[in-house]
Amino acid sequence: MAYVLQVDFKMNGPFGDEMADAFSDLAKSINEEDGFMWKIWTESSETNEAGGIYIFETRETAEKYKDMHSIRLSGFGITDVNSKIFAINSKLTEITKGPVK
Repeated sequence: MAYVLQVDFKMNGPFGDEMADAFSDLAKSINEEDGFMWKIWTESSETNEAGGIYIFETRETAEKYKDMHSIRLSGFGITDVNSKIFAINSKLTEITKGPVK
């Protein structure tokens, strides 16, 4: 069973193409994390928020990444991080065309 890690936090930018340029090396490094399957990057310049929806193979790998990521974000001065982990209901997700098996 796969697991979703949902993360969001306040951030004053960059957003859009500038965010993509600034965080491309970080994005590449996430691909190397244990149990990582994929991520959707989220951002709102209107509310100064960013984050992501991650999929991990196990709850343990999602927890491990969440803990490491919180420490990394605090190094950037971001301390108010919202993180939640959910199990994926793969039968219903398949019906709604989610890319998780």
